[in-house]
Amino acid sequence: MEDTPKLQTHIEIKPIQLQRPRISVELTAEELLKEQKLPFPFFRPLSQRKENTWVISVFVILHLIAFTATMIINDCWSNSHGQCALKSLGRFSFQPLSENPLLGPSASALDEMGALRLRYLATDQDFWRFFTSPCLHGGVFHLIINLSCVIFVGIHLEQEFGPLRTGVIYIISALTGSLVAALFLQDRPSVSSSSALFGLLGAMLSGLIMNWKFYSKKFATLVAFIVILMLNFVLGLMPYVNNFSNIGGLISGLFLGFLLLFKPQQGKIYQNKGGLFEYDIKRSVKLKQKLDRPVLRSISLVIFSLLLAGVIVAVVQGINVNKYCTWCQFIDCVPFKWWSCKSETTHCETMANSEHLTLTCSSNGKFRVFPFVSLSQERIQDLCSLICS
Repeated sequence: MEDTPKLQTHIEIKPIQLQRPRISVELTAEELLKEQKLPFPFFRPLSQRKENTWVISVFVILHLIAFTATMIINDCWSNSHGQCALKSLGRFSFQPLSENPLLGPSASALDEMGALRLRYLATDQDFWRFFTSPCLHGGVFHLIINLSCVIFVGIHLEQEFGPLRTGVIYIISALTGSLVAALFLQDRPSVSSSSALFGLLGAMLSGLIMNWKFYSKKFATLVAFIVILMLNFVLGLMPYVNNFSNIGGLISGLFLGFLLLFKPQQGKIYQNKGGLFEYDIKRSVKLKQKLDRPVLRSISLVIFSLLLAGVIVAVVQGINVNKYCTWCQFIDCVPFKWWSCKSETTHCETMANSEHLTLTCSSNGKFRVFPFVSLSQERIQDLCSLICS
């Protein structure tokens, strides 16, 4: 019997290779955004990459250090003999709200730390105050509101457009705001720390205008912009906060935004919904892509340069716009029953015995008796201004 031939079957199984869809790395921002518009940075989750926010973090820390140093110099517990708000803080206690409605240091302490004041620029030419004033805050209320807004606006802009551009806009807007404030100074101290925030707001507005068709939630962004702007502008109507520096910072940030910012989705684009960007693509960006809209950028550069040069020349010439605009002072400070906006130089007659000091205002005859005698001349001037107002 013959053997039955055996059939052998060889089955070769080849693994199926799934090919990921290829996405061209040469796509432009417009092509990437045709399928889905991006919410403005305010309405997107922050990236977890902490290095993206180091510039704003450094500025916030510097502001906190400057305010701490101001309160150490102020030393209300010793210089005001315990007549302070929140006395339990000791050396770090604040001047009474009747003296500083922002819950902060005295006028003489702000002067010593480098606040802007007419007499120091017109007479002493202390131009170094242009660099110190943007670091100072009028009080705790000013500090909390300003830094909260800086963190909210600045971190989103830094993660969207990078730390270098955000830092440049922040610093130049702060200095420009100080220069503009110098044209409207009164003989009372004022700080210009909010000018940097308004510079970030101006840059945010220019970024929104340039990339209007790329973003969703545009009107919600405008509402957020208006709320932040109005809150800080109203704060600038109180003593010690200079509103003209805010206006200068806003204009500066607007032109710098047109000059420096670019389209969304330019640069590195990070993975899906974890950060600012929503595509899992990484690509390098050519210089010409970052410097698109050359006409708009050139016009912005020329206009900003001319405005800045004009302001610098006016400051060097010692021009005071208040001489030609009598109502401009009310943009900076509005009198209220809880504070005064008077800027005239005051004089008080002093009478002292072993236990009491009496100060009498020469202009209105008001006087006040203090249960102590040892006061510095700067502190006596603070109290005299309070009595005469």
